[in-house]
Amino acid sequence: MTSVDELCFSTITNLTMKLIVYTLISLLILITLSGNVLMVISIAYFKQLRSSTNCFLLSLAVVDFLVGVMVMPYSMIRTIEGCWYFGTIFCWFHSSLDVMFCAASILHLSCIAFDRYYAVCNPLLYIYKMSAQRITALIVACWIVPLLISLGPILLGLHTIGIESAQPDSMCAISLNKVYVVCSSLILFYLPMILMLAAYWKIYKVARKQALQIHAIEKHTSMPTTNNDPKRKPRHFMKSEGKAAKTLGVIIGIFLAFWAPFFTANIIDPLIGYRTGAVEWEVFFWLGYVNSAINPILYGLFHRSFRRAFLIVIGGNICMAGSTPNLDLSIEKREVKDTINNQVHP
Repeated sequence: MTSVDELCFSTITNLTMKLIVYTLISLLILITLSGNVLMVISIAYFKQLRSSTNCFLLSLAVVDFLVGVMVMPYSMIRTIEGCWYFGTIFCWFHSSLDVMFCAASILHLSCIAFDRYYAVCNPLLYIYKMSAQRITALIVACWIVPLLISLGPILLGLHTIGIESAQPDSMCAISLNKVYVVCSSLILFYLPMILMLAAYWKIYKVARKQALQIHAIEKHTSMPTTNNDPKRKPRHFMKSEGKAAKTLGVIIGIFLAFWAPFFTANIIDPLIGYRTGAVEWEVFFWLGYVNSAINPILYGLFHRSFRRAFLIVIGGNICMAGSTPNLDLSIEKREVKDTINNQVHP
């Protein structure tokens, strides 16, 4: 009787190299988990971060955290050992979760693009269009739709109808028929991608126009303004909204860049007779997985409020007596430290 190990094929045969790759991927998983936990805690704790956009980011961070817990560890073993040790049923479940979380990420980013579009391009309609009830409904849809598209068809075996040759169970390489590949890729990636790019192109044009207006206003303002000056608030609002749109545009662009190779190969592979190699698939998978670790890092780099929040959470200051969720995260680092010290030691 042939054992599972005899059917496995690993491209990494050197033990030292395996240990190095295990260490690197384990570090990536740790970064994914810790970064998204920071994101969840920061948005949940600090009132300043509880905006409509950040509600979607909170849910997206949960998706990325689940990728780090339920997908990446098993994929790590499959990638390095060249074998699947967890059985056929869990292989299908694991693959379903992989598709589901990827789809959920795309839908969350689509909602963020929709949110930013109204905030920047139609600010007068923003409060009406993005009410608390609508935000809740959109977040629920971001979870339910991927669940129906991924878990249902894959667990029922609809994705393999018409495929004569199946991959060995030891590889957990699920073959997908052409109909499922084309439909799922269009619904889960290409159509949302087109909508996101169209939304951000309009946001870019409006943000550029607003930037010129801000420059003209500041150039012709002879009297200095204070924080209480009503003339300052519209300019500050336009600046903050434009900056948020740019940051989210970078995140969406990086997401598309990391997942485009997988979805391109996903459509091409059935058309060329499933000739894409196992190594190539692993590279495409891990490019997508890396994206789950990047979003918190990007927010730490580009968004001062998130950067301040992350530092406060890492330092354990939210657990101290006198800590408050009302802290202004947009002020300078020294002022944040002084504020916390004054709250803890009045």
